[in-house]
Amino acid sequence: MSQKNHKTAIIIGAGPAGLTAAYELLDKTDIKPIIYEATDYIGGISKTVNYKGNRIDIGGHRFFSKSDRVMKWWQNILPLQGAPAKDDKAVGREIPLSKECLRRPLGSKKPEKCTAPDPEKTDEVMLNRSRLSRIFFLRSFFDYPVSLNYNTFSNLGIKRTAKIGLGYIKSSIHKINEEKSLEDFFINRFGVELYHTFFKDYTEKVWGVACSDIAADWGSQRIKGLSIKKAVAHAVKKSFSRNKDSSISQKNVETSLIGQFMYPKHGPGQMWEEVAKIVTENGGEIHHSHRVVGIKGSENNVVALKVRDESTGEVETVEGDYFFSTMPVRDLINSFESSVPAEVREVAQGLMYRDFITVGLLLNKMKIKNETKTKTINDLVPDNWIYIQERDVKIGRLQIFNNWSPYMVADEDNVWIGLEYFCNEGDEMWNMSDEKFTDFAIGELAKIDIINREDVLDSIVIHVQKTYPAYFGTYDRFDVVQEFTDSFENLFLIGRNGMHRYNNMDHSMLTAMKAVENIINGVSSKDNLWNVNVEEEYHEEK
Repeated sequence: MSQKNHKTAIIIGAGPAGLTAAYELLDKTDIKPIIYEATDYIGGISKTVNYKGNRIDIGGHRFFSKSDRVMKWWQNILPLQGAPAKDDKAVGREIPLSKECLRRPLGSKKPEKCTAPDPEKTDEVMLNRSRLSRIFFLRSFFDYPVSLNYNTFSNLGIKRTAKIGLGYIKSSIHKINEEKSLEDFFINRFGVELYHTFFKDYTEKVWGVACSDIAADWGSQRIKGLSIKKAVAHAVKKSFSRNKDSSISQKNVETSLIGQFMYPKHGPGQMWEEVAKIVTENGGEIHHSHRVVGIKGSENNVVALKVRDESTGEVETVEGDYFFSTMPVRDLINSFESSVPAEVREVAQGLMYRDFITVGLLLNKMKIKNETKTKTINDLVPDNWIYIQERDVKIGRLQIFNNWSPYMVADEDNVWIGLEYFCNEGDEMWNMSDEKFTDFAIGELAKIDIINREDVLDSIVIHVQKTYPAYFGTYDRFDVVQEFTDSFENLFLIGRNGMHRYNNMDHSMLTAMKAVENIINGVSSKDNLWNVNVEEEYHEEK
């Protein structure tokens, strides 16, 4: 068959969902994927920013999934380590290692055996990391999820602890029957006092609105299975378990409780840069700095896109057979040139997003000390990230990149951290100059005694638009938009922003995989895409 007779799939966005769709099309069909990416980078919000050899992970991406398919997919691109990483060696830490790996070349049905890689000798490797994330509140560390142990009770004090216990008992007896808001969701699972202590302020810091104004769906998406009962059961089970399975499969563990994960040597962007390389080497196309500005529809199909080259300003019309969109839904609907019902435009225009600023700080050292039993290089606190619950600062989370991967830091004697702020594009924080914002951020960490100003060596500020699709605004009427987009048989909405869903990376990938399967099997319904991450367990595991 000649190239001109091949069908094409036009994919909007080179993030995890778009790149997964491109890979799956090349692997399982003869449809040629053509990706148009509005920016000059790969990976969407899963990109890795390299600043003078110090790498920033935007948001902190753990590579774990209850889906075996996703776990195997990742390891097919970057195999799990077969030898210790340099920080494992330095502190004498024993970790589960892979004895051998299996990699299936794109388009092949038979996997090939390979030697499990040594991270000290190759870059194409996935590290096996232990997860530790804690809450910093009242100038003290609390376990995350909150544990019912002496440290928690000691930090909270007798009076507050008693109120939390009574609140939980009350909520267990008198449930809110219809959970209309995220506030209802939290209270039903944790009680009023625990909700006010650990959930309310932080969640409102993230979203910028009251929990009572956020749909309960957010909780269903992010912490759907977690409760005090499950947290206690997990802690008891963990205390008796000695399992060190190198496959790190954790199907039966709630997402918020998972304690082990894989991580690319040079951050999440490395995974997607590698996938992009495979896609282009096998006939796919990726066009950077090309923004979709128009969509042409005809009855129940999309027929073409208008794409603007951001470097030249030129606009071209691109025809295709199938169209995958990971662009924000609001922008997608605004791009339609054909008649769009007024209600659809109204709902799309009312969809809200939360934006994000990361400040990377290079330090001589941190002021807070490692008071855990975990050994680290230079006795650095062992957390991957820390939730900053303090009410007198605006910072939401603190990433410690040394602990994600020692190869994220140019000089292991330095500490490389990321301060995360949640904001709205155009607000006071967003419009602050980089210099002023850096000074503000340093001041906040110094204020709560996490760093000393004089230990800061270098810094960078990164703005990220539409990081979090919000569960307020017109979200409660999203079905109006969904019904409209689903009416186009060859249009597939996938990924976090593409579906306006606060999905994890694995969920975004699964939507792409299922979309390709629908094309292969001639399935016109999009229900299986929208059902990803809706139920307690992923559908393929039922």
